[in-house]
Amino acid sequence: MSDYLLEMRGITKSFSGVKALDGIDLRVRPGECVGLCGENGAGKSTMMKVLSAVHPYGSWGGTILWNGQELRCTTIKESEEAGIVIIHQELMLIPQLSVAENIFLGREPRTFGGMIDFDAMYVEAARLLSGLRMGHINPVQPVSNYAGGEQQLIEIAKALSKNAKLLILDEPTSSLTKSETAILLRLVKDLKSRGTACVYISHKLEEIEEIADSVTVIRDGRFVGDAPMADLTTSDIIRMMVGREMNNLFPREEHPIGEIVFEAIGITCLDPENRLRKRVDDVSFSLRKGEILGIAGLVGAGRTELVSALFGAYRGTHSGEVKIDGKLVKIRNPREAVRHGLCMVPEDRKAHGIVPGLGVGYNITLSVLDDFTKAGLIDEAQEFATIGDAIKRLRIKTASPLLPISNLSGGNQQKAVISKMLEPKPRVLILDEPTRGVDVGAKYEIYKLMFSLVREGMSIIMVSSELPEVLGISDRVLVIGEGELRGDFINDDTLTQERVLTAAITPLKRAA
Repeated sequence: MSDYLLEMRGITKSFSGVKALDGIDLRVRPGECVGLCGENGAGKSTMMKVLSAVHPYGSWGGTILWNGQELRCTTIKESEEAGIVIIHQELMLIPQLSVAENIFLGREPRTFGGMIDFDAMYVEAARLLSGLRMGHINPVQPVSNYAGGEQQLIEIAKALSKNAKLLILDEPTSSLTKSETAILLRLVKDLKSRGTACVYISHKLEEIEEIADSVTVIRDGRFVGDAPMADLTTSDIIRMMVGREMNNLFPREEHPIGEIVFEAIGITCLDPENRLRKRVDDVSFSLRKGEILGIAGLVGAGRTELVSALFGAYRGTHSGEVKIDGKLVKIRNPREAVRHGLCMVPEDRKAHGIVPGLGVGYNITLSVLDDFTKAGLIDEAQEFATIGDAIKRLRIKTASPLLPISNLSGGNQQKAVISKMLEPKPRVLILDEPTRGVDVGAKYEIYKLMFSLVREGMSIIMVSSELPEVLGISDRVLVIGEGELRGDFINDDTLTQERVLTAAITPLKRAA
């Protein structure tokens, strides 16, 4: 009898002749949490799709053993019946349906007459949620009534209702707050104590350290190694992931800062659903040539609303003025913003940054198609030369420029979106959560690119929820709290995370 619940041996997988996996191994014991680490594009998600039969048996090479017996699943249903359940980074819930209906979707309890037994479904859902210490979630309420963190927990309840013996969590905290993350990690620990095994994929190495019993690292589709978490440090994992030492995660570089090039004056944004509520309240600031301006604040503070309004992309009513080089400019939509030299990489790249079915290269050139158009026709040779330069500059990993961008890893999609917004050669670049869902190696490359851009004279506004990132990269930091500008700090040796957080939670004193 094997000591392992799961063994993946020598797994290979190719797409259009390009190897995505080249001899990968993974072993998981019952009740063990294995942290699966690797850079974007390393093959982590592909590996889990092989395991969960998204890529069915016969489309890949190697062997999968489950409880010592070879596993040959050809459908997701078969893998789930075996006890392997994957929770994807993007939630797979239907917002309009109730919590219980989502948990038992396609497996609803039935009456003798074949009708859905809603009473039994609600009772069973409540029992399941209570057992997972989620009794505060009402199974009768629509999923849309709950925040992202609670929806992630509902996904886990749904998985466990399928009698999961192995739970695969793919970047489960990428859009969660710290408090929501703490709840999820506690739940994973509870599951381990009950004998449920987990494969935990995350770029947040502090989570891997807290939750994983062992770590498996892959790089460029190849197995690098595995070891008990107790024998590893964060530096060890990073070195295995990127193949080199990274002594400084924030590679600050000296760069000149010049005159004021951009001013936001009295920016106010009303909530689209409640016009009596201000999401941004009379915020003003300036930005200098070659400056990196970080914007910090708690989730829901109004940071994304502020930069969306500047870019002409805020979907609600907003007001205020924008000056570029001291001159008032009207920005009513993103096209006008780009024309004035202002570009933005949005927070949600899947919803607002990419066209999923379109090729990587075509996504990159979307912002400058007019540059290649002559007499109504696109000069493809010129366009592909630009695409090739962009892919090379940002080291975007893709088998072909024509490959649909949805086939790329999250980090490489992010690089493509950044590349798209660099093509118009903006004077001011807004980066809203530029490293969310991006591995440590790709983060380093993005930081290096940012410093390269400001040395060339570009100015950058960066919104980030990660305070170490804000302090590690920015020249100056704005702090937003409840829509108000609560701090404007030079990022010198006196600026600490505690000082930024204090400003974020301390309301302004208004004149009577």
